[in-house]
Amino acid sequence: MPELEGKVAIVTGAGRLRGIGRACAVELARLGADVVVTGTGRNPDSFPDDEKSVNWRDVESTAEQIRAEGRQALPLVFDVTNPGEVETAVRKVVDTLGRVDILVNNSAVARGEDRTPIEQLTPEIFQRVVDVKLRGAFLCTQAVVQQLYAQGEGGKIVNVSSVAGKRGSAKTLAYNAANFGIVGMTQSMAREFGPHGINVNCVCPGPVDTSRMDAVRPDDAVTAQRDSSPVARWGTDEEVGAFIAYLCTEAASWIHGQSINQDGGTVMEH
Repeated sequence: MPELEGKVAIVTGAGRLRGIGRACAVELARLGADVVVTGTGRNPDSFPDDEKSVNWRDVESTAEQIRAEGRQALPLVFDVTNPGEVETAVRKVVDTLGRVDILVNNSAVARGEDRTPIEQLTPEIFQRVVDVKLRGAFLCTQAVVQQLYAQGEGGKIVNVSSVAGKRGSAKTLAYNAANFGIVGMTQSMAREFGPHGINVNCVCPGPVDTSRMDAVRPDDAVTAQRDSSPVARWGTDEEVGAFIAYLCTEAASWIHGQSINQDGGTVMEH
């Protein structure tokens, strides 16, 4: 029997062809879980060329990949920063699939106008970056943990941060704030939920070859990290997705409250 047979997982931000959320969702399905994948309902005109070339349909296409693994899939489009929409979504998951066991908080604002000197960073952009990452993780966790308590069988929560949650850098103020915040939230959740058998951890990837990184230019500091990493390459969405899925297994049950760097050795301090 697969490791996660009978489990139901929710993965937020799982609509991109080249993305950690999609890769994680498919890996959870390979391990036996039925998987809920969420997205924002991106405009197809904004899809990168590789998605357009294969007629990618955001979370619907991720759901097809999950079903190809022989598992049930439920694609949902909603705003993770809206309490009512989050509560409605979790109710639909339980009504449709019967339970929730795993939550992966992966939603984040796409790389863009937030990468700027502080004097050019607008309050609106700062707030949006923080809201999607922190408020979104808070609301989704709040709704799911109530269901986990009601089921009384424990569960798994994995938050996705970044090495930018461990090290600050210039012109990434909002991104640093959001990702440092996720690391702190993970520790708080771990202390609160651990006695209930709910395992909580955080993954902090370095640069990963996903569509979020398409806009990075060769002279960017982020690109330079590829050369400074001891393994001299970026990671892949499959590598990160597989590690997140591992943290949702019983083999990882004594790893708790940790924010684990997955970055080819770029950050080794903590």
